[in-house]
Amino acid sequence: MQPQRRNRGLEYGVILLIMELFNVGVTNIPPVTLLSILGQLALYAGFVNVPWDKWDVCLNARDIIKGKEYRRLFLSAVEHGDDMHLYYNMLSFLIKGRSLERRMGSKNFFLTLAVLTVLTSCYYVGMGWALTHFTNDPYYMKVCAVGFSGVIFALKVLTSEHQEAGMKYAVWSELILIYLLVPGSSFMGHLAGILAGLTFVKTRIGKFLKKVIEGVTGDGFNANNYYQQANQGAAAGQGGFFNNNFGGFGNFGFRRQQPTYGFRPYANQRQPYGWNVN
Repeated sequence: MQPQRRNRGLEYGVILLIMELFNVGVTNIPPVTLLSILGQLALYAGFVNVPWDKWDVCLNARDIIKGKEYRRLFLSAVEHGDDMHLYYNMLSFLIKGRSLERRMGSKNFFLTLAVLTVLTSCYYVGMGWALTHFTNDPYYMKVCAVGFSGVIFALKVLTSEHQEAGMKYAVWSELILIYLLVPGSSFMGHLAGILAGLTFVKTRIGKFLKKVIEGVTGDGFNANNYYQQANQGAAAGQGGFFNNNFGGFGNFGFRRQQPTYGFRPYANQRQPYGWNVN
């Protein structure tokens, strides 16, 4: 018998997230970033009927290594513990996704997301196995996590690649601060994301993966495909990608303004990261 997934509907965090998307303006969000957010929102709220519950696909080393449940490597990342977990993760992803997708091009960004998701999960499983082996404590094999924040930490490494030297180390400070200040946060999950990001930008494995992605998509990582298309649409008096391709799907009457967190400017707030269980 398949598990019955609860339809959560429009909880507070879901409503906040929808309002933030309207505030930014969907025409200002590149397609892969927008569809990724909407997909995870729909999955959490129960608008998408899937044959599993979040704890059936949560990430842990035991079920991957012994149970060979490899679907957990991906599905655990798109599930969330509660509505505010979803809200903070997606706001952070919105900031990073807009920047990176415009820089890489949408096709490259989509495959990069997939690679980082699986790579983050693999690091998490590897750490669970190693810690259990060296401490003789089975807890690390069994501890289960859900959420997109590991991938967000990987994206943070990518966004800091072209920033000042001091910013490149900010991700390590955030790792420690979130662990200390946010009860229930997954230190292993966040660390796995950092390691995945470093692998992608600093190693030969990452260079190989980029070459593979470029070979599949036919685009270089600095193609800026979406950014160029959006600028061309704006110059022609149109609304960029979505207005050009979906007949004016836009802001639904909401005025465009600076993205907000809790309805206050990001400049006055620490950028949020997901918590609870990853």
